[in-house]
Amino acid sequence: MRRRPHEIVATVLVEPRALVDLELELMERDLRLWPIRTAPICLDGPRTAFQVRRTLLIAKRGAWECAGEWVPVWISFGETWHRGDEPLPWAAHEALWHVLEQYADHVRYEKRLSGVRPLMVAAELAG
Repeated sequence: MRRRPHEIVATVLVEPRALVDLELELMERDLRLWPIRTAPICLDGPRTAFQVRRTLLIAKRGAWECAGEWVPVWISFGETWHRGDEPLPWAAHEALWHVLEQYADHVRYEKRLSGVRPLMVAAELAG
């Protein structure tokens, strides 16, 4: 049985005032920030964002209490990180974790990746 197409992402809670700066920093490394609330794969983005935030906060049993109103996002990897069907290179992981470490006071995340339905940007949809 073949696995459905998916995109590898990190799920991160971001302090709202750091969102734009983090996104720009990620873009420089061909990493894409997708606020879950407006992600193109979410039929009900606000509800999905609420559920993701709540799940992350509950899992931390109060340790991330400061992030109760933060923005849940997915961070995906741009085309420069992909090599056909090969697994994502470790350099891609390192680049992501390095940026997130620089924003440690403004983000909360587990150091792991998961898969979501493919997130596509307008240029990819047109091509």
